[in-house]
Amino acid sequence: MFLFRFPQKRYYFPLFMCFLLVGCASPISLHQQDLITTYRERHQSALDGNTLSITSRIVLERQNLLKLWHKNPTAALAALRRSTQMGFFTPTLLDQLFALAETNYAFARQHHDKARFMLAALYAYAYLAPNAPLQDRPSPYDPHFRQACDIYMLSLTEAMGDPVTPISQHWVLPIGTLDLSATPTENLWHGYPLTDFRPTARLSVFGIKNIYRTPGLGEPLAATPFKPVSPLSTQHTDFATITHKLRIPVNLLVRIPHVRQQILSDHITGQIILTPLDTPTTQPTKNIPLQYDQTTARTMSLIQNVDWSNEYKGFLNGQIFDAPHKAQLVILEPHKIGRIPVVFIHGTASSPARWVTMLNDLLEDPLITTHFEFWFFSYATGNPIPYSALQLRRSLKQVLHTLGGPQADPALGKIVLIGHSQGGLLAKMLVINAQNRLWDSLSKRPLSQLHHLTPTTRAILQAALFPQAMPEIQTVIFIATPHHGSYLAGSPVVHLIGHMVKLPLDITEAINQLVQGNSAFIKTGINPHRLGSVYDMSPDSVFIHALAALPIDPNVQAYSIIPIQGDRLSDKAHDGVVLYKSAHIKHVVSELIVPHSTHSTQANPITIAEVHRILLQQITPTPFSYKTQNIINKADIRHMGGKYKIPIETSPHNPSP
Repeated sequence: MFLFRFPQKRYYFPLFMCFLLVGCASPISLHQQDLITTYRERHQSALDGNTLSITSRIVLERQNLLKLWHKNPTAALAALRRSTQMGFFTPTLLDQLFALAETNYAFARQHHDKARFMLAALYAYAYLAPNAPLQDRPSPYDPHFRQACDIYMLSLTEAMGDPVTPISQHWVLPIGTLDLSATPTENLWHGYPLTDFRPTARLSVFGIKNIYRTPGLGEPLAATPFKPVSPLSTQHTDFATITHKLRIPVNLLVRIPHVRQQILSDHITGQIILTPLDTPTTQPTKNIPLQYDQTTARTMSLIQNVDWSNEYKGFLNGQIFDAPHKAQLVILEPHKIGRIPVVFIHGTASSPARWVTMLNDLLEDPLITTHFEFWFFSYATGNPIPYSALQLRRSLKQVLHTLGGPQADPALGKIVLIGHSQGGLLAKMLVINAQNRLWDSLSKRPLSQLHHLTPTTRAILQAALFPQAMPEIQTVIFIATPHHGSYLAGSPVVHLIGHMVKLPLDITEAINQLVQGNSAFIKTGINPHRLGSVYDMSPDSVFIHALAALPIDPNVQAYSIIPIQGDRLSDKAHDGVVLYKSAHIKHVVSELIVPHSTHSTQANPITIAEVHRILLQQITPTPFSYKTQNIINKADIRHMGGKYKIPIETSPHNPSP
């Protein structure tokens, strides 16, 4: 028999006080904590961890399902659906639908269940009900609004797979069946069918400063046109091609009509709708903002079409573009009537990759995308500048011929060249009328009087050293261009590296014929061992002196963007490669100094803003109120830190200095 013994009397009072204190303790309390912790607690969800949102926990707790959720989540999900179907919690229908979306998403992620992912997307769509009357939709101020959009997007990403196959589908779901219809004829981009739909949700972009995405509803994809998208790409040329690996930002939307009625039934029907970024939305999605991931799609296009290893390999191997199917001019999009081509020309030991940040920013302006398109020229940067400029000229002429030229589209007669460093010198070679001045800097006799030259050699020399301005080029932008040479190119170490360049056979053959048969007429310094861009850009080069003395064709508008490492302009100012006084030329429309910048200034926000301003000026040449048009102007550039140097020379484009 168990006997309970009371404690001695001296312990009565302490025990009584303990019971009293316990009985008086408050079951609730407040604690002070930092705002970041508070924010995280209030906005946590299954999207960023294993903890449900406060709303979903409330829904489960009020229905006595929270413990069941942790013990048997499948049973909890079924019970939550039944309570929603029976209308037990009708006043909080939106909370019910959100909880169903989040809990199904959490369960699907833990078990890698595609059917559950699709069900989570359907519940999220029912919560959002984008086609319902405004009063029946959730408030856009509710944090669950964006979370539901993300659950919908991520659930579709998991359910639809990689790559996405946007065809009619039949799904067996835990709550019944789902039939989705798709119309293949809707998968068109400018009349061409799209294929290879790749989700972008799992992709992270590195190396680009600004990542642009368009917020909205749906799964962002990157797709490829199925067929060549231009007459140019129906036949390969040695000079230019339009890529077959273009990536188009596309939105995928699974639309469920009368979704809140259907979601509680055992059979659901809907549509798969694909909408490319720059095409009108279809009637069912007309009032729904669609989500896109444009920077990721652009990055995929460039990565798949540009060989980044060509930067240094392309400097040392002058024959790199002599291989079959090595086009030098890459056009990322098909030409559209009315869009002005902008041609990017990179510098020494560089590649089109250096323009990515600038291109990414420019493409975010609808005025830019409406009026311009972008082409990229690649070349072996160790080759002589006249030879590389000739390749650029031939590439452009080939494209213009294939597209019909300005006669077919006047915009093709307004080409803009943007050249960085050596690329600026190539650009200048296309906007000058050299006559015999370049040739005379190299030879004591006219080309016609030289002996022992084959017709091929004579034709190359004629084409490379007697350039005329291309009438189709209207604007040129020089960025960090060594018009008077680069002090770095004049160093013995750089000359030693330049000596290692493997030149194309037609160049070495031409020089050998010049030296062997006409050495008495060739000026000092011209020999097979002192050729290439390094020698051309030396401050002592006879070529660079002759080129600097040639004026730009008066029909061409020229602009200069000159970086300097400090913020003080002087004769000694430089960008680490080029002195300011070498980059400065007369008769430009404007000259912008970019302070605190290196030679590789293409990604500098001031440089990008100036290119942006210049391009917009080409389509709005008459004075107007820039601010009312929301267009960048010189005041904006100055505010960013840029410094315009007013030309002291009278220019045909700038008659009032």
